[in-house]
This record gives sequence, C-alpha cells and structure tokens, in this order.
Amino acid sequence: MFKKILIANRGEIALRVIRTCKEMGIQTVAVYSTADRESLHVRFADEAVCIGPPPSSESYLSIPKIMAAVEITNADAIHPGYGFLAENADFAEVCTEYGIKFIGPTPSMIRAMGDKITAKETMVKAKVPVVPGSDGLIADTDHGRKVAAKIGYPVMIKATAGGGGKGMRIVRREEEFEDQWTAARKEAAASFSNDGIYIEKLIEEPRHIEFQIIGDQYGKVAHLSERDCSIQRRHQKLVEESPSPFMTKSLRKQMGEAAIKAGKAINYEGLGTVEFLVDKHGKFYFMEMNTRVQVEHPVTEEVIDHDLIKEQIKVAAGHPITGDNYEPALHAIECRINAEDPYNNFRPCPGSITSFHSAKGHGVRVDTHVYAGYKVPPYYDSLIAKLICKAQTREECITKMQRALDEFIIEGIKTTVPFHQQLMKNELFRSGKFDTSFMDTFKLQKEE
Repeated sequence: MFKKILIANRGEIALRVIRTCKEMGIQTVAVYSTADRESLHVRFADEAVCIGPPPSSESYLSIPKIMAAVEITNADAIHPGYGFLAENADFAEVCTEYGIKFIGPTPSMIRAMGDKITAKETMVKAKVPVVPGSDGLIADTDHGRKVAAKIGYPVMIKATAGGGGKGMRIVRREEEFEDQWTAARKEAAASFSNDGIYIEKLIEEPRHIEFQIIGDQYGKVAHLSERDCSIQRRHQKLVEESPSPFMTKSLRKQMGEAAIKAGKAINYEGLGTVEFLVDKHGKFYFMEMNTRVQVEHPVTEEVIDHDLIKEQIKVAAGHPITGDNYEPALHAIECRINAEDPYNNFRPCPGSITSFHSAKGHGVRVDTHVYAGYKVPPYYDSLIAKLICKAQTREECITKMQRALDEFIIEGIKTTVPFHQQLMKNELFRSGKFDTSFMDTFKLQKEE
C-alpha cells in the first residue's frame, strides 16, 4: 500500500480523498493556490504545498509545479480527483516516468477514451451499441451536410475533444447547419485547443444513464450499478440518483454487460464511468467514458455501501477486485449545491459565506469544503457542496431531501438550494417520467 498520496486537486474532492486516506493509514499532501489557502483540504492534510497564484493554468493545471510538490514531500502516489488533470494522459505519463503511481488508468487508456471518435470506434469493435453518426471527423460543411442528410435530421454536432457540453450544437434543419457548425468549432477550439467535429443522430426524449465500473490490474471488470443524471442544464448535471426510476432488471443487466464490455475493450484499470443515452423505448447507446472518479460517486456509495475512493486506491496499489456486479439496495439522490443565483440564469456567485449550517440526520450526507467565513473564489467551478440523501424508496428519499434542503442554511452568497427545493416538489420529477429536456420547461418560481 502507498505511504503518502498527493492530491492534485482542491475543494470537496480533495477533502474527500484525504478522509479515506486517513482511514487507510496513508499520509496525505494537499496542494493549493493562494486563493485556496483557507480551504479545509489544506487544513486537514498532513502536509500542504502552495503551488501558485489563483489561475488554474498557474497552479492546479501546472504539471511541473505539482511534480515539484511530489518531490519535496516524497509522495509515492498522486490522486487526481476529477477535473483539472484527472483525464490528462500526458500528466499520467509524467507520473509514470518519475516512478510515481497515478491513481487512475494508464495514459493509453485515457487517450483511448478521451478522444470521442477513437472511443466510438473502440466501442463498435467491442459490440457496444453506439449512436449512428459520422465515420470519423467532418472535413468541412459540405461533408457535414451529406452526413446529416444520410442519418437524418435532427443531428448533434459534437467536439471530438469535448466535455461538459462545450462544442455541442443541435441542428434540426439543413439551413441551420453552417451557423451551428461554425459556432461549435469556435467553442471547441477555445475550450480544448482542438476544433475537430463529428456528427451524431440526435436521440430525442433521452435519459442520461451512466454505469459505474471498476477494473483491476488482472483483467477483471465489474459494474456497481447505474446513476440517472437526466436532470441537467446546458449538459451540466444538477441532480443524480440511483437506481434510475426508468430502470428495469432486464435493462440493467443489458446495460451493465455493455459497460463491462466497454471496460474490457481497453483492459480498464481503476474507477470509471460509462455514460449512455437511453431512448423512451429502452434502447441505449454509448455516449462516452469518463476515466476518473465522478462528482456523483457518493450516490453509488450510498446504495451499495462501499467507499469507492478506498476501492480506487486499493486497485491502484495492485489489489484484486473482490466483489462482483452490484444492484442498488437503497435509493439515493444527490443535489449539487453551487454558488450560483438560480433566479439570474444560474450566474456564478462567489463571495464570503457569512453563515453555514449543514443538513444532518439519518440518511443525510454532506460533502463540502466550505464553512462560515469561507470566501468562495471566482476562479474555479462553482460547486461548494453535495447533499446526498438515502432511504428505502424513492418517495422516502425525496421527502428526506426536502427536509434536508429546508435546514441547509448558506448565507452571504446566492446558492442553488432554492432551485433544488422547488425541484423536489415538482410533480414531473416526483413521477420519475422525465428526460434530459426537463430543464427546458421547468420554471423556477420567485421567492416571496
């Protein structure tokens, strides 16, 4: 087992990893920018190293600075968390060259799934269902129009290096194609320094259902059941739950087997998530694979009663997987609490938290790095807490979440708590009969 792990991340995920390491008897090193000096992950790590000023490019995305922190602290492994360098194959490669264990898949595995065209080709070979679309990248608008006409409108234009909804545009008619193509390429180039574009058939009324998988160094891959992430805005997830209210035992078996095929196709090692689009008839299609721990991993932890970060570290240290595929025993829902104003188009709302009271009680979990007096910096993702509730049934879980949201007090900044409070009362959400277009029609009521 590792003696000391450096967490190359910040905020709640860094603190989450530190807690598990402490329980495993592993020393921890936090890295931080000057903007995060007062963050709890810095306070609770055994050692902390400042790696630069607030901009990510000069701190959390600086491979030389992170490797320098590894050297001065003698860490023997790096946990990348999610975001930043978590899916950066070059970073994983540097770790290998320096003899430091990257707690995640190998560089080749990251590259195989990081480029969506390569990932799609890999899935086709593995006989995992994929969305009909272009064979490779689209050369120009004429090529794109021909492909779109062949598979039929509506289509989705996507950036091959995309993620988080960037570089994606829906095209419903041919006359819209050129404008949307240009917009997608510009956004892709700005976001990923890669303007490669491909086209897929738009799946209408889809649900976004993902399967958590884990693979060891000995060729075994297992799935840990599904999460439904269909409540999202601009392709950014807002709420996740397990099991999916849409799921049946038969569909779970089929999708679970497909997720395992996806992992085995690249001899996957570590935690990963295979994401699918599922149409209203239960037909599912591979969308992408995330080669890291997900923001919403606590949902799975609560329904199968396993510490996924612990399992991730054990696999990286060479331990074999001991369990098989899981089915959720309870129901869990996660609400992402962001420093955003839900009444102002979810505009980011950094600033000082003057009062903070975390929800508590049986079946209630809060993962956060903030506290009263903490200043939310404007430089990073706006996620400040994750509220996770579990219960015997979905109905009980929603009721528990309503209660927990009512006692979750964050003052000094705007947060998404009011949005989640209204969502839990929404009849369409409570019925479970929704898809990824839910937020297109959801109307937030002004507070009186």
